Amino acid sequence: MIEDDDRLASSEARETALACVEAGIEAGHPRTVVRDAVALDGDTLRIDGATYDLGEYEELVVLGGGNAAAHVAAALEGVLGDRLDGGVVVTDDPADTERVTVREGDHPVPSERGVDGTRALLAAADAADENTLVLAAITGGGSALMAAPAGDVSLADLQDATDALLASGADIHEINAVRKHLSALKGGQLARRAAPATVVSLVLSDVVGNDLSVIASGPVAPDESTFDDALAVLSRYGIDAPDAVTARLERGAAGEIDETPSADDAALAAASNHVVADGMTVLEAARETAAERGYETLVLSSRVRGEAREAATTHVAVAEEMRATGTPVSPPAVLLSGGETTVTIRGDGSGGPNQEFATSAALGLRDSGEDSDVEVTVAAVDTDGIDGATDAAGALVDGTTVEDPEVARDALAANDVYPYLESRDALVLTGPTGTNLNDLRVLVVA
Repeated sequence: MIEDDDRLASSEARETALACVEAGIEAGHPRTVVRDAVALDGDTLRIDGATYDLGEYEELVVLGGGNAAAHVAAALEGVLGDRLDGGVVVTDDPADTERVTVREGDHPVPSERGVDGTRALLAAADAADENTLVLAAITGGGSALMAAPAGDVSLADLQDATDALLASGADIHEINAVRKHLSALKGGQLARRAAPATVVSLVLSDVVGNDLSVIASGPVAPDESTFDDALAVLSRYGIDAPDAVTARLERGAAGEIDETPSADDAALAAASNHVVADGMTVLEAARETAAERGYETLVLSSRVRGEAREAATTHVAVAEEMRATGTPVSPPAVLLSGGETTVTIRGDGSGGPNQEFATSAALGLRDSGEDSDVEVTVAAVDTDGIDGATDAAGALVDGTTVEDPEVARDALAANDVYPYLESRDALVLTGPTGTNLNDLRVLVVA
């Protein structure tokens, strides 16, 4: 999975960190997740403990989108075979399917081909009726991939607004509050389009806390955010949105446009959601791998968020405490965390949250004198294999990574850590992994 892993795994600690990364990503892959969560026994379809009698439906389709949606569709085809009648998913990581149509889009900024694919998805939803069972494949990345600009909002408007939101430091809840109110699909509106069909979603969560209304902007989940909330996000971060975006949000706040469906909306009466994998799925697999190698393990949290470089400082401090006092666990140990950190962009370089986390961690390790025996090794990756808008999943560093701290600090200040880490042979490259379950951070403390 990891390119040049032999080169990267130049020590036992580095090899352990990479093994934990691979185990976590594999545990979250749809082929693993669907095998564990979905089963067919005659006419009885079991999904995450719930059962559905296929004899009650004339049609069974898969609809949805996200980084891992095509892999979910392929895995469902493997379980359902010819019981599956078709469907449409939109993704940036296609997989071979026989019955479900895979349409390609782009992430993290929506594209014209994503709009075209989402139109096909919405048309399939419109064709569903009371005799249809819709399996909704909802995964991280779906917000950008399932682009359906609403009303007078154009794709260019949506792109500009998305770019500004991503650069603002806003968290995913805030970003999606805006995107849902600029969309014809998000915020429960896919379920509204499919009604009165029965809609059962299989969710691979990339959102801290598994808020169903936020994962892929909640296309089949109730939405309690409002047009007023979306306007407040723009104001809070000083975002100068396109005129069409502001006009739509203001019209909605004035009651001229219907709100997204809330929990008591009749359109959601036949919709249910099942989170079949999340960040803890990844962390548990990584922890098992570390334990098998003889390390004590500690999952710090699956909900780490905030500025990436600041989160790194805290993680390094915990590792230092472990070495100094054996608290909260004694080395040799592996410290794990998940969640989704953010980057406030002030420069115009390339990188991503995990690369900034790794660079900041490497600086902290150097400053604490950890370079002598390489006592702490840090891997930080995005489980979808795409950190920020780069081709790297993240980075692998230790106390020897930073030679000139001023160069590393300058790279952080310019949000240009990708070339710096590349020059230090620290980038972790996986390509698209087939899943998206947030960040995974592994600190091996010798």
